[in-house]
Amino acid sequence: MLTGAIAMASAVIAVFFLRFWRNTGDRFFLWFALSFGIEGAHRVVSALAYQDNEATPLHYLIRLLAYGLILWAILEKNLPRGR
Repeated sequence: MLTGAIAMASAVIAVFFLRFWRNTGDRFFLWFALSFGIEGAHRVVSALAYQDNEATPLHYLIRLLAYGLILWAILEKNLPRGR
C-alpha cells in the first residue's frame, strides 16, 4: 500500500516537473521529471513483481540512476556556460 502511494506521488511530481519544463524550456525540470518518472516506474514494477526483498543490486542501480539525474540537473544548472 505504501509502495503504491510512493509510486503515485512520484508520478504526480514527474508530471509537475514536465509541465514546468514545457513552460520554461529549462532542462533542469526535464532531468527532475525523468528522475521521478524512473522512481515511480521502479516502484510500480517492484510492487507488481511482489519483490519484498529490495536488497538486490538492481534496485540500488535504478535508484542510483534516478538520484544521479537529480545531481546532474543541479550540476548542469550551476556550471558556467560556454563563452
